[in-house]
Amino acid sequence: MATVKVIPPRTKRPERLRVAAYCRVSSDSADQLHSYATQIRSYTEYISQQDGWELVDIYADEGLTGTRIEQRTEFQRMMADCRKGKIDRILVKSISRFSRNTKDCLTAMRELAKLGVTVKFEKENIDTGTLTTELMVSVSGSLAQQESISISQNQRMSYQRRMAKGEFITCYAPYGYMIRGKDLQIDQAQAKVVQEIFRWYLSGKGVEQIAEELTRQEIPTGFGKPVWSERAVRYILKNEKYIGDTLCQKTYSTDAFPFINRENHGERDQYYIENTHPSIISRSDFEKVQQLLKQKAERQHKAKGFYPLSRRMSCGKCGATLVRRESKSGYTCWVCKRYDEKRTLCEIGRIPETQIYAAFLRMYQKLKQYEEILLKPARKQLDDLRTAMQRKDPMILKLNQEIAERMEQEYKLSKLYSAGVLDMDAYMMRASEVQARVVKLKTMRRQRLKLEQLDEAAEMLQRVEDILQAGPDVLENFEIELFNSLVEKITTVSQNQIRFHVYGGIEVEEYLGGVKK
Repeated sequence: MATVKVIPPRTKRPERLRVAAYCRVSSDSADQLHSYATQIRSYTEYISQQDGWELVDIYADEGLTGTRIEQRTEFQRMMADCRKGKIDRILVKSISRFSRNTKDCLTAMRELAKLGVTVKFEKENIDTGTLTTELMVSVSGSLAQQESISISQNQRMSYQRRMAKGEFITCYAPYGYMIRGKDLQIDQAQAKVVQEIFRWYLSGKGVEQIAEELTRQEIPTGFGKPVWSERAVRYILKNEKYIGDTLCQKTYSTDAFPFINRENHGERDQYYIENTHPSIISRSDFEKVQQLLKQKAERQHKAKGFYPLSRRMSCGKCGATLVRRESKSGYTCWVCKRYDEKRTLCEIGRIPETQIYAAFLRMYQKLKQYEEILLKPARKQLDDLRTAMQRKDPMILKLNQEIAERMEQEYKLSKLYSAGVLDMDAYMMRASEVQARVVKLKTMRRQRLKLEQLDEAAEMLQRVEDILQAGPDVLENFEIELFNSLVEKITTVSQNQIRFHVYGGIEVEEYLGGVKK
């Protein structure tokens, strides 16, 4: 008879438990920012006091919704570090802080369980390391999700009532302003930049020139980025808030969960309220700028060769631009500029415009139908690349802690001002100094991680996903707005094949006529 010897399992535990914390606040109000700073400080102190625990990092998302995990960069960074084996345990205040979407919550929990990472939810007293809690997490997550929906609906109804009464101003301060209580107050340093932008434009400088000048002078944007875009400059030039007025409901949230913000092009009521806050720009200068913007837009649209495909199409054989040609009979095509000059210079000849439009319809349908196959892997690749670029850097934690301290300092200054201890001038001066430091610290953090370009690509890819989700299930006719939102450029592969370059780095090839020749 065979002898059986039982060898007991050996559980290899890390010498020290590597612990991280995740925290999140759902708005940028002073109280919530104070909460954000407090959470970072308390978790740092708590973990450092535990015997055998080693602090990995504090992952903190500020001012973001909990219903969509993919929008939370710090949450994604934490998950990436878990996949790399850097974390053994995560501390979270509550399930609602972790996620208000049950599906996302359970997906993340299951992945963490496979990775051997435990999670402690303090409020619910749930510890995934001590018991099987998926059912409990599911129930709690469902409640959190319902809470999120209820809060969002109540908040929207409250905003709607306040808009109709002329009481609601904004949730976010535009560049040049800051929110104090329920009021917009001028940020003197940024206001001077706004005035310069308007002065430059009235003096004849274009939007592109202004963006380049602001970047050259190393003036940070409202988000602390060193590079200004034409879009950011144009947004400032068109924003009615700089004359002291407010147009409410420029955007709106979809009714279905998860809620997606969309630009309001007449789908919802809008409310224009005059003299809601101090102005930075005179009404006469603002009106002059609007007239100039309108005139330039009209000239562009009337200009020869301005069509949806203009400046979007290039030849994949010789690199030349494709130009539009229209016959007297109404036949319209796009042709390589070099071919158009002399047929022997390039092999890419005339491509019917109708076939390009039809190819876009097919491309849209593919993206809509195969989003899981085409878009999500691309976003995962971006996330993986971001992860590969990250390093275990104690400086990041130090920057996070100082940002939290400065935000708490700003909160205390607002309390002193509200109590009458500080006058307006003293408060504005000290608050501006703190804000400038926060902007600098965040810029340093982004530069440290070297993730700006990746973040922008990920944001564009996410925007494409949102556009597709909000778009029609079947696109029957070519829509210029949808085309402009999705397609960055088009390259001709051959006479009968083109490649769409979608924002975010996605490329989709289509055969003209829908058939390979």
